[in-house]
Amino acid sequence: MLFRLLLPLGLLCALLPLHHGAPGPDGTAPDPAHYRERVKAMFYHAYDSYLENAFPYDELRPLTCDGHDTWGSFSLTLIDALDTLLILGNVSEFQRVVEVLQDNVDFDIDVNASVFETNIRVVGGLLSAHLLSKKAGVEVEAGWPCSGPLLRMAEEAARKLLPAFQTPTGMPYGTVNLLHGVNPGETPVTCTAGIGTFIVEFATLSSLTGDPVFEDVARVALTRLWESRSDIGLVGNHIDVLTGKWVAQDAGIGAGVDSYFEYLVKGAILLQDKKLMAMFLEYNKAIRNYTRFDDWYLWVQMYKGTVSMPVFQSLEAYWPGLQSLIGDIDNAMRTFLNYYTVWKQFGGLPEFYNIPQGYTVEKREGYPLRPELIESAMYLYRATGDPTLLELGRDAVESIEKISKVECGFATIKDLRDHKLDNRMESFFLAETVKYLYLLFDPTNFIHNNGSTFDAVITPYGECILGAGGYIFNTEAHPIDPAALHCCRRLKEEQWEVEDLMREFFSLRRNRSGFQKKTLRSGPWAPPAGPGTASPPENPNQAREKKAKQRAPLLSCPSQPFTSKLALLGQVFLDSS
Repeated sequence: MLFRLLLPLGLLCALLPLHHGAPGPDGTAPDPAHYRERVKAMFYHAYDSYLENAFPYDELRPLTCDGHDTWGSFSLTLIDALDTLLILGNVSEFQRVVEVLQDNVDFDIDVNASVFETNIRVVGGLLSAHLLSKKAGVEVEAGWPCSGPLLRMAEEAARKLLPAFQTPTGMPYGTVNLLHGVNPGETPVTCTAGIGTFIVEFATLSSLTGDPVFEDVARVALTRLWESRSDIGLVGNHIDVLTGKWVAQDAGIGAGVDSYFEYLVKGAILLQDKKLMAMFLEYNKAIRNYTRFDDWYLWVQMYKGTVSMPVFQSLEAYWPGLQSLIGDIDNAMRTFLNYYTVWKQFGGLPEFYNIPQGYTVEKREGYPLRPELIESAMYLYRATGDPTLLELGRDAVESIEKISKVECGFATIKDLRDHKLDNRMESFFLAETVKYLYLLFDPTNFIHNNGSTFDAVITPYGECILGAGGYIFNTEAHPIDPAALHCCRRLKEEQWEVEDLMREFFSLRRNRSGFQKKTLRSGPWAPPAGPGTASPPENPNQAREKKAKQRAPLLSCPSQPFTSKLALLGQVFLDSS
């Protein structure tokens, strides 16, 4: 299963042997077992603080030990943390939270919600938890994974987002009211990532529910962005979804654009879609030609390729991990090491870092405990076994605990220069940061399965294989089992119905003609000698099982309000120098 998913795209890096415990440059290496326990303790300090002080609000305010709603009043931290519970091995709490979410979360509310954030955090989190439910010991209903309460919740949330896609271009608005749809005065200006970050969740949803509308709107949005690229192959930062005209023309790999590129690669792997991969590879050429300098990536004018701002953003630190997924390990490691030097300088990644000056950008000195550099370390360690990557994990644990740990959880670092804190703990800290840290130090976690074990599941549409590995993380680190997309396809059921009818037809012809009549009734069928002979009739259930085994699979917007970082009109970045 894993080879079929990865090899067509050249992702051999995921299958390379690991060298756990190898010494670092100083002769020592972080002890994975020790840091696994440290990371687990971090998770429960934050998680328990949320439950005790903030639930049912979206997020914890760790300095005042209370909660607040941030992205829509969904008990967001609970949804975001659910699959992390299972990855840490806590099946009992996973089961309890599933019940809590079913009883408490309501999407039929008069709330203006971010289309992007609701998709990656809520829809993605619910889909991942749904697909992991059986592994977590939840008593799943008949027909799972093609049905289930968490799947129905994910579908309900996604349907609330669909009105945003009803634009002349097919590119969605950035905000939608969950009760009334798009507000009449809603701005038509949406960031690129807010348009191109749906294919992972929406294609999964369409495959599981049988409703193509989700995948269809996600593909249209991706296509419209592709058609809107400049003559030199770059896309800007913000676009008017009504006219298709670029409003912010700065091109780069960071905030406002990042997960668009991520989802072209991950969508290609998930769906075995060569067209999506071809799109990314074309972008990758343009990005290297116009934005890369000494293994840093700058921001340039999308039509001219001239540098508009020589800044590294912390959100860009996902890029080495993405490079590893296409097998570009050497470039990925060089860029990763650049970013790691910034971490060592400050004990975290500032939101903006001026590359020529080697220092933070004014009013962008904070670190909200983002996961991107740790995410890249996890991917690259799976590919290379380089102990430097474990050292980053060690440094992250030590820095976060020393600087941001407070009585009620972990606080956003408002300023890395003096370690001032802010009264917020983003839900992605439990969904992504802690999860990637734990997976970096846990080489035998089920998420890293190489296909040596799996579960065979009987669905209404036949047998399918789950849990064999090759998980695709959405941009909020919610793992999706790619094999699940082949479990619920109606086409497969129709194909089996035709096969059954054909067998009945040929069986009837044989009986009427007396062909092998005695053999068919009394014992095992033996084919006559010679080519061109008919196949033996087969029990339909056995045939389905045989067929299922033989079939091969077919081939971010920033997490804080974007207006706090980027301007919609004119120059996107402000150079404080």
